[in-house]
Amino acid sequence: MANIITVARFPLLFIYLGIIYFGNQTLMLWNVLLIILIFNMDSLDGWVARKLNESSLLGSVLDIATDRTLEYVLWVVYAHLGLIPVLVPIIVIIRGTAVDAVRSVRMNSGLSAFDQVQSRLNKFLVSSRFMRAFYGIAKGAAAGFLTLAYALQTNTGAWSNIIYQTGKVFTWVSVCLCIIRGLPVLVEGIKKIQTSTI
Repeated sequence: MANIITVARFPLLFIYLGIIYFGNQTLMLWNVLLIILIFNMDSLDGWVARKLNESSLLGSVLDIATDRTLEYVLWVVYAHLGLIPVLVPIIVIIRGTAVDAVRSVRMNSGLSAFDQVQSRLNKFLVSSRFMRAFYGIAKGAAAGFLTLAYALQTNTGAWSNIIYQTGKVFTWVSVCLCIIRGLPVLVEGIKKIQTSTI
């Protein structure tokens, strides 16, 4: 059930993209609710997995792959639409690719992504529910505000500018959290890989 919820985010993403590129203003305003739903489904799949005792290595991999795909697609689309600088998807894609490469090597030993860091601080930064929720909320808020700003782009009032600037702030908060949460995985992972090959 948790994996079904995870995978169900893909068709919703395509609907969202269709609306943002081809929808009228009314549909684009509804798109704000759709992107919020898509981000909330990430929390829902984790809750369902824990509640139904469906947590697994496959579920962990599926969840990360889905999150990563959504993240990459959305940042690229927002950059394409001129809402954010292209530097944002470049940073996020480089960080994600590097982290996933290190994680994939370590998953061969049966460790899920969030079990790979050892120090208490690194566990908090990478795998604590608080940091995962904070990161998810920051990305969701960025997507929601940027979507709303795009829907209101013909409105030149102060509110639409405040909404857009708020979206940009959440974007950069997301980028900072992305880096902060990725570094421990890289540092510990590379050390472990080096010691296991010696």
